[in-house]
Amino acid sequence: MWAFRLAVQGLSTGLLIFFLVIDRRYYMDILLPLLRNPEFWVGVGLVAIILIFVRLRVPKMVAKLLDDRAGAISHELNEAKRLREEAAALLAGYQQKAALAENEAAAILADAKAEAERYSKETRAQLRVQIDRRAQMAKEKIEQAEAAALDEIRALAADKAALAAGNLIAAKLDERHSDALVQQSIKELPEKLH
Repeated sequence: MWAFRLAVQGLSTGLLIFFLVIDRRYYMDILLPLLRNPEFWVGVGLVAIILIFVRLRVPKMVAKLLDDRAGAISHELNEAKRLREEAAALLAGYQQKAALAENEAAAILADAKAEAERYSKETRAQLRVQIDRRAQMAKEKIEQAEAAALDEIRALAADKAALAAGNLIAAKLDERHSDALVQQSIKELPEKLH
């Protein structure tokens, strides 16, 4: 490739010299005003600088620098993409953990409510049993108190009746009747003892 370039450069230089020599007067009339024009020299300088840059392979260096920069940017984009994926994975993990923790908290709350309800039912049942037992005990005590009161009333009534009978008998009983009753009681005594 470099040989072809060299051949093209040599050919173009030779043709330029050939045309200048052949039509020297014609070209000199055109060239002299151009050589005196400063804009022509600015153009020649610009072409010379471009040719120097091309010869020193400046475009290749610029292209290489741009390619390196594009590679660095691509690497940074890939790294950013990887970091974004890691962040998304971490976020998904944390969201999953948060959901699990929320579900666990809901389960604990439901268990606590169920336990409280069960405890409440058990407590109510125990309280109901205790109230029923105390009511039964109170009922039994009332019945015992009523029985004791009835026994006491009967005893008092018997005592009062015996006292009244004794007073009545004492008032109506004379000595003759009294001796007969004592004799009769003594006769009945052996029968009552056996």
